[in-house]
Amino acid sequence: MTTYTPAEAVAQSGFSIDTLRYYEREGILPRIERNASGRRVYSESDLWMLGFLRCLRDTGMSIEQLRQYGELSRNDTTMPERLALLETHAVSIRTRIAEFEVFLARVEEKAAWYRGELRRMGDAMA
Repeated sequence: MTTYTPAEAVAQSGFSIDTLRYYEREGILPRIERNASGRRVYSESDLWMLGFLRCLRDTGMSIEQLRQYGELSRNDTTMPERLALLETHAVSIRTRIAEFEVFLARVEEKAAWYRGELRRMGDAMA
């Protein structure tokens, strides 16, 4: 079984070492195994979970929701609850995407205005 050091887990997940420890302490991440000298060793499964947690966090999932997901993930009978949590989060992501599409349209509209003004200024100087 391949294992990874905390530094490798940090490099692959993009989380800081403090965040990894916090996630473990708060139950967001399952308890991480330790080697014979007491150092944390991360498995492929741990890294996959960290990648998924990064996805959830980057898409706006709250720490409380991450904690809930982490707790639910430790029990095989909670798949319906995990599904509901992820479906709710997907709705939130879709809402944010729609909001960003509106913002993007406004920014593009303003950029088009500036292009037009610069063209007019260039025509006036020619």
